[in-house]
Parts: sequence; structure tokens; C-alpha cells
Amino acid sequence: MCGILGVATTRRERLSISDRDVCRLRDLMAHRGPDGAGMWRSGNVALAHRRLAVVGLGDPGRQPMATPDGRYVLVYNGELYNEPDLRSRLTREGRPPTTPCDTETLLLWLATRGVDGLRDLRGMYALALLDTIEHRLTLARDPLGIKPLYWWKGRDEGADLLLFASEPGPILAHPAVAPRPDMAGVSAYLTTIRTTLGDRTLFEGVRALPPGRVMTFGLAGAELRSQTFDLAVGTADVHPEHAARVEEARAQVYASVAAHLRADVPTCCLLSGGLDSAVVVSVAAGLRPGLRTYCAGASGDIPGGAPSEDLRFARGAAAAFGTRHAEAHVDEPLFLARWREMVARLGTPLSTPNEVAIGELARRLRAEGNVVALSGEGADELFGGYDQPLRLAAAHVALGDADPAAFQLAIGSWCPVESKPGLLTDAAWAAAGGDGWLRSWYTDEFARTARSSGAAAPDARLADHLRFQRRVNLAGLLQRLDSALMLESVEGRTPFADVAVAAFAESLPMSDRFVPPDRTKLILREAFAGALPPEIVSRPKASFPLPFERWVRGAGEWIGGSAWLRELVRPEAIELLALRPESCWRLAWPLANLALWADRWWPDAQARGQSLLEEIACGGPSPTVSTQ
Repeated sequence: MCGILGVATTRRERLSISDRDVCRLRDLMAHRGPDGAGMWRSGNVALAHRRLAVVGLGDPGRQPMATPDGRYVLVYNGELYNEPDLRSRLTREGRPPTTPCDTETLLLWLATRGVDGLRDLRGMYALALLDTIEHRLTLARDPLGIKPLYWWKGRDEGADLLLFASEPGPILAHPAVAPRPDMAGVSAYLTTIRTTLGDRTLFEGVRALPPGRVMTFGLAGAELRSQTFDLAVGTADVHPEHAARVEEARAQVYASVAAHLRADVPTCCLLSGGLDSAVVVSVAAGLRPGLRTYCAGASGDIPGGAPSEDLRFARGAAAAFGTRHAEAHVDEPLFLARWREMVARLGTPLSTPNEVAIGELARRLRAEGNVVALSGEGADELFGGYDQPLRLAAAHVALGDADPAAFQLAIGSWCPVESKPGLLTDAAWAAAGGDGWLRSWYTDEFARTARSSGAAAPDARLADHLRFQRRVNLAGLLQRLDSALMLESVEGRTPFADVAVAAFAESLPMSDRFVPPDRTKLILREAFAGALPPEIVSRPKASFPLPFERWVRGAGEWIGGSAWLRELVRPEAIELLALRPESCWRLAWPLANLALWADRWWPDAQARGQSLLEEIACGGPSPTVSTQ
């Protein structure tokens, strides 16, 4: 797991940035790669890398990595779980990798297959591949969006300039970029609590490469031009008999967990006490005796209070599986302190409140020597684990499924679109375009993921809604996991969020996944019933392990003291939320995050005598940037 960075312009130009400044931008992501750093430069392209050594330790895994003839240069963040198979095939073809590192295997694979070779990969990745002969730079991200990649294209000293990185921060710290809020993205965040949605981020001009997107930039001409295609999550052939599908589910998950355990460093599992993490641990504990497991939770508001449900269920599961179990306890003061710290370090708002718990868990397990952590993300989106959204979707389908995209937007809203004209200032609502982009994105994305027609059977229409949840919800959860773990230099792995498991799940009938009103993840529960404690097999979904609805009361001061929020939100709402944020916690959470985010990037937004919104509208001076 690593952090990657690149700067490129057309072949006719030379980069205006020095090697020293490239390394400065790269090292803003030192937490993503504390074990080494590298840089490669040739005229109009610079590639840089921070390394977290996990497989193939030592110098053989250093990046950027070039083929022996120097034609191809690769920077890569991720892990390949089918690397042994790719290595064997390359060896049979007479091009055997010479190191144990999967970076070399990937580089040789793409050098012999071209970008079409990306379709053969099973793993998590964000990468950049430079062809120095054809003068092409390709960016790619895995189909489920496990690893992040951001990019920006603009002008610098009269020439086109391309920047990309594993985080927005290094892009925004480049001298050619003026960090400004993207108001359509900011408004979308208020509704969805997604810091990226599709390719849109909270920063003007900074784009996220969507899951499965492959983008190739031609560097040979006078302008940077790009071509794109997408890597889709496929479907698998499944047995017509239910009993055989149950057996296949068990085999698919077992094989994926085994592949995700491949590492040359200490590896542990996150164990929340829910079904998904318990399934992963049940397999991993059998393959790794002495496995360490970790759970985060709150122990109540008074000393000696009863443990949270997650802590209690996780203790029972750890005892059943015989793991070496530890806990990270979060109370209200720690929650508020870590929340503020994480926004400052990430440079973006948090998504869900339990991102704080994940971050505290990562700090604990890394301090105890672990570098890799397996988690259960993906099972809900693939196997139908969210009972309330699916129950509502089933009812909506039964009523004719009118405007399914608008329905999905409504049921997932923290701040509903229709509430914003009365909440936001006129200037802010106008700058956000009245959420026109947000609504059209949901419409387009639902149409793109749907596989049934309007006259299809109810199960097929419900499957469309579940697939849409995977595209939107899973991408956000995986981003949350990556951000929180990588702040503490921990590689997160998600055996459920795997292309082979996803293809199998996509092919299942809905009756194997969800049956209204509340029977969820049916095939997983049946497949692992004999391996898990009965109370975990029957445990319903628990969304947030922390009582953040009460703890958000500590953020009232942030909301009331934010000059940026006073540009966005009407005074009467600010006063209410500053006084009693817990009374409107679904609104207080994203607004408090935006207040911290603005403090991180524009601490003197009011000092220049012109509001930040006016500067955006008028194209005024670049806001002052904090580079902490």
C-alpha cells in the first residue's frame, strides 16, 4: 500500500517544478508510505512514490519501477491477489519476474498486454503507467474503487498541466493550483456525506477517478488529450440449485480471505461483532493461528458503564474463534479531538462518524506492530445487508418504481434537497446550482447501473436498487476505510469487496440476498451458520457503533464560530445548530465537518474584506492555503 503522485505536461514542454518540490508534494503523503520514497523524472513527466512495504520487502519493491528496456514506468498503490497466477503465466511466456514484489509482476503484465491487461487483475489498485515511446500516460483504478486516485488538469506557464495523487492535498499544494471549494460538491456532501461522488470532489477542478475508470493521456501533441474506458464488475455462472449456491458462497469467501491474507508483515482483522467481520475472522483464524482481532466502541457515559453492543458481540466472537483480541475505547472528548485532528490531516471532511472509531482502531493496532488489517466492508452492498433501504426500495418497486434515482437520493439524504432553499443563503444555493448537478448525477448513474427494463419483474428492479447502492454506498465506505487506516500507515483489505466475490454475488437471485421486509444476507447467513455463534448469525445490522448523536453537541462551537458557514447557511439555522447541535444531528454532522474543513484550507477567509463565495464568483485572488 502506498501513495503515488505524478506531474506531466506535453512533450514539447518541460516541467516548471523542481525535483525538490516534486518530493515535497510526494512527502505530504508520508503516512501512506513510511518505509521508502522514490522519484523518476524525464523532461515533461515526473512520477513519485511513497512506500508501505507489505509484500516483497526491501529494495526490489522500490518505485517508480521501469521495465529493463526503460520503455514503461509504473507507480502503483495496491495489492494483486491473483499475482501468483500472473507470475506463473509470465514465467511460461519467458518473462519471469525477478523479485517477489507484485509491482514487478504488474509492470511486466501491462508491458506485454497493454492497458487491456488491466481486465485480468484481481486486486485493489490505483496506478499510473507511462509509455515513454508512445508518450502516453495511463491512470487506472480498480473496478470497486478500493484505492483512491485524484487528478487535476489546467494550465501552467502557458502549457497544459496534469497532476495526480492518492490524496487531494499534494495536488492542491502545487503552485499552479488555487484551492477553492466546489459548491456543487459541497452541497452534494450536505445531502450524501460523500466527499467524492462520481468524479466530483469538494475542490474546484480536482477530480476523483471513478471506480473502474481507465484514462489515457496523450503527451505527444500540443495539448493533453484523454481517452477513457471502464472496467466493469462482471457476473459469474451460478448453479440453479440453492444448496449448490450456498456451498459456492462459502468457497468464494474462503478463497478470497485466503488470498487477502498474503503478506510479509503482521496481519490482523477488524472484528465489529457483526456478521460480515465475523465471517472474515472465522476463515482467517483457521488459516492464521494466533490471529489478532480488534474492535472499537464506546463504554458508556460513566466510568464502568456497560460496553457497547459491538464490543460485547466482538468479545463473544473472539472467544469462539480463539483470537487474541483487543479493544479501542472511544469517549466523547476523544471523539471530538480525533474528529478535528483527522479533518486537519486528511484535508477533507469525514464521511460517517464511525470513521473516528476506525482511525482510533488503526492507531492501536499499528502501535502493536500490525501493518495489514482485513475488514468486512462490501458484504452489505453485494449480498443485501441494509434492511431499511431495501425494504423501502421493495415497496417503491411494488408501487411502480417511478423515478428510482430520485427515490434513492431521498432515502439516503442527511440534508434533503428540498430543505436547502430554506437552509442555505441565496448566494450559496445559487453557487451550488440548485443541486441540479446532484440530481442529474443520480439519474444518470441509476440508468447506467440498471440492467432491467421498466416492465421487468420486481426482483430484477430491486436488484437494480441494490446494484446502485453498491456503486454509491460501497465507494464511500471503501474511501472511508482507506483514509482512516492510511493516516496511521495501515493497509486495509476487504475480502468481500473483491471482483470475483462481487461477480458471484451479482449473479445470485434476490431471494438469496434479501427477502422483504427484513431478511438480509440470506446466503451468507446460511453458508456460515455452522462456523459462527448463533447470536451473530441472527444479529441485525448496526450502522453506527458510537453515540455520536449526543457527542455532536461538542461541535456547536465550531458551527457558530465558522465565518465560512455563515456565508453558506442562514443565520437562524446557525444559531440553532450552535446552541443545540444534537437536536438536528443529521445536519450538524456535515456542517461541523465543513467548518473544520474551511478552517484547514481558508483560515483567513474573512480577513481580506471579500467573502470566499464572492471570490469564486468573481475569479478573485487565490485563497490563503494552510499546508499543515
